[in-house]
Amino acid sequence: MPRTSSKKGLTGSAASTNPAADLFRSASSKAASKELERIDQLFHTYANASSGMIDPEGIEFLCSDLEVEHTDVRILMLAWKMQSEKQGYFSLNEWRKGLKALRADTVQKLKKALPELEKEVRRPSNFVDFYSYAFQYCLTEEKQRSIDIESICLLLDLVLGSQFRPQVDTLIQYLRTQIDYKVINMDQWMGFFRFVNEISFPDLSNYDSTLAWPLILDNFVELMREKQG
Repeated sequence: MPRTSSKKGLTGSAASTNPAADLFRSASSKAASKELERIDQLFHTYANASSGMIDPEGIEFLCSDLEVEHTDVRILMLAWKMQSEKQGYFSLNEWRKGLKALRADTVQKLKKALPELEKEVRRPSNFVDFYSYAFQYCLTEEKQRSIDIESICLLLDLVLGSQFRPQVDTLIQYLRTQIDYKVINMDQWMGFFRFVNEISFPDLSNYDSTLAWPLILDNFVELMREKQG
């Protein structure tokens, strides 16, 4: 007669009759459910009832409660954390995604989370993604691939100004006075990021126009070198 093992059965029995583990799972599930409920309630505090989204007016109210300006870069960082697809609007799913990640289910917790969010975004591994997202977030029309010069200047100042003030101020001055470009595309936008991170400023000594730089930066550097004599 074949031998049978009782070990497997005991293991299964023990796993199914562990009251401490079952209690922990139940408590964790209830806590997560309550947190999501509070996150949803907070969303509906600011959401437009007819559209079911937080719209620009709702974001204004949110900024007021957070005691930040709607033009504060941290609001753009919050949109990045939510991976918001439409500028000036947060859907319920985007709101849930962002606030769950930030462990914020009240305005007070969200306000306290903003400094940590900024630190997270400023990490080099995240910042290039945030910088790219900032451009895409400003593409407000279907099939839009470029952004007007003035909006780009404002965006450059917002996302790079605090870290690269001399470069950004000089580049913005150039963009506003040059007449060859009316809009900026993603390739040029990412070129600006490479420029401020890689090129010695203001001497521009390591800028090589034979490398794959956008033409607008070649023109910028040429003008700068002419001014420097």
